[in-house]
Amino acid sequence: MYLYAAFLGGSPAAGRMGEDHEVVFVIASDSREAKKLATSKWSGKGRGHVDAVQRIDQVDGYEIALAQVARKGGDRTDLHSFN
Repeated sequence: MYLYAAFLGGSPAAGRMGEDHEVVFVIASDSREAKKLATSKWSGKGRGHVDAVQRIDQVDGYEIALAQVARKGGDRTDLHSFN
């Protein structure tokens, strides 16, 4: 299993010219499975689609390791908005 980042796109919100986007993370065995899982995490209006997926093995010289936790399901991420 690997960590994937997925860039999702979808229908624009009212009054917007371009489509909305968001980044989600999924754990999958390959990019095809990652695409399927990521699509289900779209939180925008309408039906979302995957613009890109990237497997993440290493970031800034740190190797990424996965460990399954006892509590399954859901994500635990902090959002820090600077807008």
